[in-house]
Amino acid sequence: MEENSHILSWLTFTPLIGALVIALLPKRSESASRGVALLTSVLALVEALSLWSRFDGAYPGLQFVEQTPWIPAIHVDYFVGVDGLSILMVLLTAILTPVALLVSSPIQKHLRAYYALMLTLQAGLFGVFTALNFFHWFIFWEAGLIPMFFIIKLWGGDGAERAALKFFLYTLVGSVALLLAFQAIYLATGTWDFIVLRDLAANGALAAKLAALLKQAGLNVTPETAGMALFAGVFLGFAIKVPVWPFHTWLPDAYTKAPTAGTMLLTGVLSKMGVYGFLRILLPIFPHEIAACATTLAWLAMLTIVLGALAAMAQLDLKRMIAYSSVNHVGYCLLGIVAVAHATGGGPANVNWLNEKACALNGAIFQMFNHGITAAALFMMIGFIEERTGRRGIEDFGGLRAVAPVFAGLFGISAMASLGLPGLNGFVGEFMIFKGAWPIITPFAAVSLIGLLATAVYLLTFIQRVFAGPLNERWVKFPDLSRRELLAIVPLVALMFVAGVFPAPFINLTNQAAMKLVVLFQPAAQAVARVAGI
Repeated sequence: MEENSHILSWLTFTPLIGALVIALLPKRSESASRGVALLTSVLALVEALSLWSRFDGAYPGLQFVEQTPWIPAIHVDYFVGVDGLSILMVLLTAILTPVALLVSSPIQKHLRAYYALMLTLQAGLFGVFTALNFFHWFIFWEAGLIPMFFIIKLWGGDGAERAALKFFLYTLVGSVALLLAFQAIYLATGTWDFIVLRDLAANGALAAKLAALLKQAGLNVTPETAGMALFAGVFLGFAIKVPVWPFHTWLPDAYTKAPTAGTMLLTGVLSKMGVYGFLRILLPIFPHEIAACATTLAWLAMLTIVLGALAAMAQLDLKRMIAYSSVNHVGYCLLGIVAVAHATGGGPANVNWLNEKACALNGAIFQMFNHGITAAALFMMIGFIEERTGRRGIEDFGGLRAVAPVFAGLFGISAMASLGLPGLNGFVGEFMIFKGAWPIITPFAAVSLIGLLATAVYLLTFIQRVFAGPLNERWVKFPDLSRRELLAIVPLVALMFVAGVFPAPFINLTNQAAMKLVVLFQPAAQAVARVAGI
């Protein structure tokens, strides 16, 4: 374990320094911004790999901690650190950003603004996954959302302005809900610190303080009601960002209209901000409330999985198909998280509930990383198709394997990883989620399997209609992947194999933090079970 290290600050602010350099470039040197952005993101990747190499997976607590008073008058600290809940997300951000920049060559206008916004977005993402004080965590949360609004609006396709506005309004509602909830929490407790709030929640003091605050305001409510009201606000903020059904309707338009690099980061990392919020904030700070709502959340997870997959099956636009697929896949992560929160008092006596919940939670964290890699790869290659042809309808193609065999092969591997083929990364995360969730929330896990079957149907249909069959004569000159494109896609495909065949190094990073969270949560779940007479 390392403390008082500044590696997280360097990691977070390196992209901001790069963005500042780009902003100061003379207009006649605008093309140099691409090189500066790529170099900066590679440097951030080296820093993230250094962080990973020094991370102690056997230690369950925070590592590389920095904590310094920032605004003492309102108890704001600059407080950062990583643990098993966040290390994979930091790595994912560091990996996908240079890849996204590498495929940004079709961007030809306002290059300085584009690359500066991309680096600002990366800094915001690093901050979200490392900040432990709500005040500056929220600053990074917004720094991860505002640049994406402009990326969609200014460099997206037809209808991008409407999609960007819809994305902004939905996320604004979530951000306002989060901010109001945490302002109430601060007024009740006098702290923004996630770790302190976790400890207050564990012994019931947080809900009692919230009830006392509301009583001062003339509202005579119980601690349980006060806690549930604040939980609802925080949940809404994260549910929109995940997105959980029925808060998902902004996603297809944003994913479809964004430029390829923007879509890669939207699906690869930004959607994980919401899931990460469940892990960092909802589970540890609202354990009693999320346990009480576990059955409702299980319904939402199941509907997100099944309806997302069925919607993907109905799409004729390739990009829109994979957009709905992303809704489906983040639903699996939510299913694993809900399994941790669900009471287990009425289940079989021979089941080790602690291990099953830890399995589901490890699977959810690992699936966040896996889906980020596979979905980014799929959107990247759909972008390559659209750049070559100007089209992305499933009926517009056919037989592309004959003229672009490498393209077809790498896309096929990415699709198989997404549908969970054993030996590839998607299988491990999904297997762990279902293995852990099955004995705990059996009916919901069983119905959610429909999502796995539907995923196989629409991805195999994609491959058959686009790459198999007779070659559409219109595309006889369809080029195979270039060196630049191979440089972008091959590392992601390699990661699919590495994480699928050797998942232990990744699970070892998350397991201790997952176990700590499950153990922390158990008393809340058991208390709900006793009250319900389960």
